[in-house]
Amino acid sequence: MGATTLCAFRDIPQDEVTVASETPPRAATRSRMKLVCPAGTLPALKVAIDQGADDVYLGFKDETNARNFAGLNFDDRALREGIAYAHRAGARVLVALNTYPQPGTWRRWQAAVDRAAEIGADAVIVADAGLLAYAAKTHPQLRRHLSVQGSATSHEAINFYHERFGIQRAVLPRVLAVEQAEKTIAKTQVEIEVFGFGSLSIMVEGRCALSSYATGESPNTHGGCSPAKSIRWEQKPEVLESRLGGVLIDRFTARENPGYPTLCRGRFVVNGDVYYPFEEPTSLNTLGLLPQLAAIGVAAIKIEGRQRSPAYVETVTRVWREAIDECERAGERFRVKPAWQTALEQVSEGHQCTLGAYHRPWR
Repeated sequence: MGATTLCAFRDIPQDEVTVASETPPRAATRSRMKLVCPAGTLPALKVAIDQGADDVYLGFKDETNARNFAGLNFDDRALREGIAYAHRAGARVLVALNTYPQPGTWRRWQAAVDRAAEIGADAVIVADAGLLAYAAKTHPQLRRHLSVQGSATSHEAINFYHERFGIQRAVLPRVLAVEQAEKTIAKTQVEIEVFGFGSLSIMVEGRCALSSYATGESPNTHGGCSPAKSIRWEQKPEVLESRLGGVLIDRFTARENPGYPTLCRGRFVVNGDVYYPFEEPTSLNTLGLLPQLAAIGVAAIKIEGRQRSPAYVETVTRVWREAIDECERAGERFRVKPAWQTALEQVSEGHQCTLGAYHRPWR
């Protein structure tokens, strides 16, 4: 089992519906690209706003969101406080309702849309088509964003959601190269949001059911890829073992930092060798692509990590706010500052970074 390494890029070197009006820009110098940051808790929301997030996204304390973990997310009181805090700074709050209701649970998802609208959220981020239809009909003034869990990878799909449900923004899955994103943006009037930093999923967004084989619960309906109740840790004489639903995920030596056990990031024995057959622990980091993303018309940069700490949110938001503003000022002369990379190294998974599908030389 290999030790972690310092963060280094391993790929290359550096019917229409009425909607709510836009919140005024926070300042005249604000970048055209919005910075969308995660908030798993109220303290995380506040530091994201304080560090310059334009939008903050969050979820309720139930399975209507894809980060349904104990200790995370918002009740109505916390959401009201968070929205008030954001609005005082000119920022917006987006409520993620990005899992899929089932016939027996449909009313719970409906009620979540109603709660978001009544409390004053600026938008809902939705994956399910039926829930988008409900939101468009019942709360036409509420902005609707298509979640990455909707897995729309073409302008045809995005335009379909716009024509049928009036979506105003779509989050692209992390499986497209920059050139593919550019072609999509050129053929839609919908704002396009892309992931800029954080955990990198190799699975098809909104279609992965891998962990359900070990836990019996689909992350797409229950909101947790590796629910805490299915996780077990066992200290052995020389290693720490992690298991998910009884499946051995990894063994960590004393020199390694144990990662949260997920099947796609587990080390397994394959043909006698022990390695990560699905995906190594690594973080997507696209700082160096900012001028290119701005040039192709990306409307918003999304930071992954609602399950991460307020300290993570503070660091990443600060770095990306500075970088996006610098990109706006410098244009083609933009260069990634070493201090930004150093700060991001400390919060990257496995202390490794990648451009993921944004750079695909094999294409």
